[in-house]
Amino acid sequence: MRQRIAVVGSGPAGLTFARVLHRHGHPVTILERDPSPDARPPGGTLDLHEGTGQLALEKAGLSAEFRELSRPEGQAMRILDPTGTVLRDWRPRPDDRANPEIDRGQLRDLLLGPLDVRWGSGVTEVVPRARDGVSVRFADGRQETFDLVVGADGARSRVRPAVSSVTPHYTGVTMVETSLDDVDTRHPDLARMIGDGSMAVYGVNRGLVAQRNSGGHVKVYAQFRAPLDRHTNREPADVDAVRSSLSALFDGWAPSVLDLLRHGTDFAHRPLYALPESHTWTHVRGVTLLGDAAHLMPPLGAGANLAMSDGAELAESIAAGSGDPDDAVRAFEERMWVRAARWARITTAGLARLVGPNPADAIALFDEVQSP
Repeated sequence: MRQRIAVVGSGPAGLTFARVLHRHGHPVTILERDPSPDARPPGGTLDLHEGTGQLALEKAGLSAEFRELSRPEGQAMRILDPTGTVLRDWRPRPDDRANPEIDRGQLRDLLLGPLDVRWGSGVTEVVPRARDGVSVRFADGRQETFDLVVGADGARSRVRPAVSSVTPHYTGVTMVETSLDDVDTRHPDLARMIGDGSMAVYGVNRGLVAQRNSGGHVKVYAQFRAPLDRHTNREPADVDAVRSSLSALFDGWAPSVLDLLRHGTDFAHRPLYALPESHTWTHVRGVTLLGDAAHLMPPLGAGANLAMSDGAELAESIAAGSGDPDDAVRAFEERMWVRAARWARITTAGLARLVGPNPADAIALFDEVQSP
């Protein structure tokens, strides 16, 4: 009998898992609380790495489509000091496709393809049963039973409590996100300062990052260390007050740099959370986790790539198995924990250097990453 498989969450991890299984002829029920694909802004851009995110897309049969959508020029990276002086200016070679960028929305639509998502299906609880599969309970009171439930529902996972009592902790760093539209036409000076990819400026316990998306859209992230209770409002309504607060935080920085904030439109507070570096759990039959639900870590370029690798690897393991799929799930978890723990240590140490007391540590980190 074919296994009844559900994945909770339609982010990169869940969609990659479902798309790879779909390619192997295995149907997957995708449960997503959002009422539609465009219910929320999809977020910024992602750099997909050759050995992880791009490999996952290859396993899904989507490499050619990805090459058409991705932006190799987005790999460019420029670092300035607070006076606006350019300290580093890395530019990719014409044939460099190690980490091309793609907008999150474009990646989502690419992965969605023929998949059938149950939009508006908010999951409230997942209850494993000894013999009768796994019960999924929904916000509207419904229940449904599956043989395998895969939690790919992010930092605030509703599936995680079925296998682990651990919850994410605040890292001590908060980001305030804003954006600029049609930057090349409306803000040409900022467009030139940012370049073709990303630009970063680092100070003592703070930083300012601008990242190009497609279509002249730029995401701007102010990063700083602060107590969590100072930043509880995720969607601040008083834009002028937020701008004033950020201007004070970055007082003394060059006006050309601060224009990234002055011209920003809406602002959103995003405190950064993480799970313990070695987050594991006692295996529970019929339930597992992928991506941020399993190994939430600081956003330094590894998270989405690991999430997609998780999804593709688990899907292929299940598709290749001829016996009990629980054996494939158990073996996958062991491999995922080792891989995730390594990257959690790397990203935690990286965040300490990027948003820390010595800005030179941030620049040195990029020198290490960019070195051949």
